[in-house]
Amino acid sequence: MANTTTTPRKRTAAKKTTAKKTAARRAAPRAAPLPVDRTPVAVVQAYAEKAVDVQVGAALTARDALVATLDDVRGRVATRESAEKELTRLSKRGTTARNRATRDIRRNRTRVERELRQRRNRMTRDVKRNRTRVEREVRSLRKDAEQQLKDVRTQVRDIQIPQVPNVVAPVREAVKPLVDRFAA
Repeated sequence: MANTTTTPRKRTAAKKTTAKKTAARRAAPRAAPLPVDRTPVAVVQAYAEKAVDVQVGAALTARDALVATLDDVRGRVATRESAEKELTRLSKRGTTARNRATRDIRRNRTRVERELRQRRNRMTRDVKRNRTRVEREVRSLRKDAEQQLKDVRTQVRDIQIPQVPNVVAPVREAVKPLVDRFAA
């Protein structure tokens, strides 16, 4: 059976940890309890006030950012020389951005054209290969069919049937009255 007793040192450490947790819990700020007697009108009013406060806060933040930007620009272009330097810097930056965009567009156009050319060449090659294969098959099948037809003609020509004229004459005589009746 395992020994489940703890030493006095372990118990002291456990007590200190528990005491720290309890003290931290007590020192933590607590949320204000919600008033129980809030009416629906008061709740709606609170939401409306919060919505207005958010919009006003956003407008003030935007105003502050605009003022800071204007102060920055005013500081950079306080004199004619600094304004010319700023215009030159902005012009170079614009030229760099335009060149980069042009280069990207040209690179993408070249890539797309290359891919289309490769696809077209691949398709042309496949069509030629398939057409050649089909033509070869057709020639082979036609040659086989012509040879079989030639063999059949030879076999039919070689057949000797002496009774054929004797069979044909009685059939013609039996069919003649029918032919005459329908012809009239």
